[in-house]
Amino acid sequence: MIIMVIIFLVLLFWENEVNDEAVMSTLEHLHVDYPQNDVPVPARYCNHMIIQRVIREPDHTCKKEHVFIHERPRKINGICISPKKVACQNLSAIFCFQSKTKFKMTVCQLIEGTRYPACRYHYSPTEGFVLVTCDDLRPDSFLGYVK
Repeated sequence: MIIMVIIFLVLLFWENEVNDEAVMSTLEHLHVDYPQNDVPVPARYCNHMIIQRVIREPDHTCKKEHVFIHERPRKINGICISPKKVACQNLSAIFCFQSKTKFKMTVCQLIEGTRYPACRYHYSPTEGFVLVTCDDLRPDSFLGYVK
């Protein structure tokens, strides 16, 4: 009986860990950094992450701005059940979902370079409400944030 309880608790814990990783891989790969990567010099965080994750425009130019969200994937998934549904800018037929709480983020603003990987970014830690589009109750695109 005790062994069955232990097995049940192990499976329950494992299931919660799997759910934590349920954000779609593209959104997670491009925008989620949780826990935040520990770069020795915080000012170099953006340059490190942009190179590590190969973040660039399709034509291999530098992205002008990129945002990393420092929150658990489970909380990011929860945005899709948020009652805060708003019209997406430039996407008239699609609704965006806004997080109920502010998330910690890092905004990387291009300061130098045009062709990847010769891109240099300014690091700005911030907090804001995250805007995403959802597909089957999961975030599929990060569209921005509201301070």
